[in-house]
Amino acid sequence: MARVRYFAAAAEFAGRDEEVRGEHDLEALRSAWAAEYPGLGRILPRCAVLVDGRRTDGDAALGDDTLIDVLPPFAGG
Repeated sequence: MARVRYFAAAAEFAGRDEEVRGEHDLEALRSAWAAEYPGLGRILPRCAVLVDGRRTDGDAALGDDTLIDVLPPFAGG
């Protein structure tokens, strides 16, 4: 199962900083996020999603040792 870490507003909308998910690809995970966490679903198009440290805008297979980071846009300098 993939491990997901949420940061800043993404953590606030998900109601947690981290969780383990069972979806097998990123597209299924994006759909699940939108259904389970509507607030996260609204900001997700503006978030950077990293799969094992690499930004991924499309689909990607997720394995048991996959690490996913969800990073909303940050303000400031």
